[in-house]
Amino acid sequence: MFRDALSTIQLDLQAVKTQQAGDKVATEATISTLKGTVGEMQHAISGCTDDIVHMKTTIESLTATVTQLENKREDLELRSWRNNVRIVGVPEGADTCTTAAVAALLKEAFGLEKEPVLDRSHWTLQTKPKPGERPRAIVCRFHYHSDCVDILRRARELQQIKTRDLTISVFPDYTAKTDRARAAFNEVRRQLRRIELARYGILHPARLHITYNGVQKDFISAEEAGDYVKLLISG
Repeated sequence: MFRDALSTIQLDLQAVKTQQAGDKVATEATISTLKGTVGEMQHAISGCTDDIVHMKTTIESLTATVTQLENKREDLELRSWRNNVRIVGVPEGADTCTTAAVAALLKEAFGLEKEPVLDRSHWTLQTKPKPGERPRAIVCRFHYHSDCVDILRRARELQQIKTRDLTISVFPDYTAKTDRARAAFNEVRRQLRRIELARYGILHPARLHITYNGVQKDFISAEEAGDYVKLLISG
């Protein structure tokens, strides 16, 4: 009986060994296949990594080029607008925005000897206001840059110009981007008013110039200008 049992156990062990040998062969084949797959994936990933590095370099180059082009476009647009001014406070009307009417208004408002030569004038490209709403600004282009500079100088000196029972204001005409850049310095300029002997002004197109104790500094970043002003106040 023991011999029969031992024989049965031997047969079972042999079957197990045979099964294990078969499983081993199958496992080794699977591992070999997986190794091949992993190798292919590694090669593909390496290629993707190279592509990503190349794409990143290309994107950085294109981003720099776009920035340069945007700055150039902004500069060219500002140069094309350098003879423009905006007039605020003129009531809407069919004949209040003509070139002749605006030239006559400027002559009276600033006490000029003769009317300035204007190439054109028009309302800003906003929706026409409803009755009772604030009128749009007038944009006019001077034929001569010297006339534009003279009008802006007079406007800065007067600040509020009264004529024909109207109170008007005259400002340089800037792009929206430049307007935002200049407006970013408003808080810094407010703080500078509290500092005695500090002199400041915004230079074309959007650069804040500060003079204090003989030291001159220029800022194109409102944040950096604010940090500098805080040092002046604390010092």
